[in-house]
Amino acid sequence: MLTVAIIGTGAISSSHIEGYLRFKDRCRIAALCDLYPEKAQAKKEQYGLDAKVVTDYKELLRDGIDLVSVCMPPYYHAPVTVDCLNAGSHVLVEKPMAASLQECDEMIEAARRNGKVLSVVAQNRFRNPIMKLKNVLDSGMAGKILHAQADSFWWRGHSYYDLWWRGTWEKEGGGCTLNHAVHHVDALLWMRGRPSHVHAFMSNVAHDNAEVEDLSIAMLRYPDGGLGQLTSSVVHHGEEQQFIFQGQRARLSAPWRVTASESLPNGFPRRNEELEREIQRYCDELPDLPYEGHTGQIDNVLNAIETGAPLLIDGVSGRSTLELIMGIYKSASTGETVELPLSKDDPFYTVEGVRRSVPRFYEKSGHVDNFADSSITTGSDYEEKKSGTEA
Repeated sequence: MLTVAIIGTGAISSSHIEGYLRFKDRCRIAALCDLYPEKAQAKKEQYGLDAKVVTDYKELLRDGIDLVSVCMPPYYHAPVTVDCLNAGSHVLVEKPMAASLQECDEMIEAARRNGKVLSVVAQNRFRNPIMKLKNVLDSGMAGKILHAQADSFWWRGHSYYDLWWRGTWEKEGGGCTLNHAVHHVDALLWMRGRPSHVHAFMSNVAHDNAEVEDLSIAMLRYPDGGLGQLTSSVVHHGEEQQFIFQGQRARLSAPWRVTASESLPNGFPRRNEELEREIQRYCDELPDLPYEGHTGQIDNVLNAIETGAPLLIDGVSGRSTLELIMGIYKSASTGETVELPLSKDDPFYTVEGVRRSVPRFYEKSGHVDNFADSSITTGSDYEEKKSGTEA
């Protein structure tokens, strides 16, 4: 029976708590930590947990906790994760992995040195539409991928950035590209691989209480000549999100849709319905995941600890996601096309270098400590809409 501690009991911690509670025969939540103990106590009572409540995570380092979920603001991720790994705990850290590539490297090294599991939350990989799309892409049935598109469309009101740690380069580490599109960046890298070059733009068009961007657009070039595009936003009404991959033989997307074309003698297209049916049959025969979302990732982490099974998302994956995001920030800040990977002497490798280099769109002049309502609403997932159209 593994003991679990959750550090940070804001809104996202509920997804972790509910995930762990699905595996009561394998783990037990032994501790909750939050700077505001009333928040941790409320979570303890809400879920009926037999867990101690502390305000300083360092009180837990000597307790022999087996697995820690780090659910704190991004600028805390690296120091807390490294301390927990050094204390002998495995760590599941929320996205984004850290505030800089240097911190990512320190976390990966701490996990290696201590022989511990380090996983970075990317729960969308553990959703049936995304997992099945990945499997269909890997089958090669669509042919070489020529163009990839990821739309990370969210909407947040002006007050969203009133929370004390949001909207600053120092504490949040960035805007929508880092904190909202991170899941789309992770999945895009997983499905398509790392681009060789990035050219990007970013702006703050609707939130004058934040230093950071609320909209960015990145153009990607891949080593095989293919192109891609990624839009990150918290100004899109409807929060419709999608992935589209245009292959030589067919188009695949989430929300799921398959369209295939073949050439007429004059070069114009006609539908290749036979290939569409073949791909659809392949997709329909793929099994569903036993668990989805955070629960699926927690199951994966528990398996890795219990049996040594491979992680689907490890520290290297988390670092790769942050590297592409930092490439976007570098290009959008300098106006240059950025070549990946970024070197350790690049300004965008360190926290200090990033803060010196990025624009501050507005000054954050006031804040609130907590919102009375901490509930989270999410945009559309990748399931097909009732109308049959894509999101």
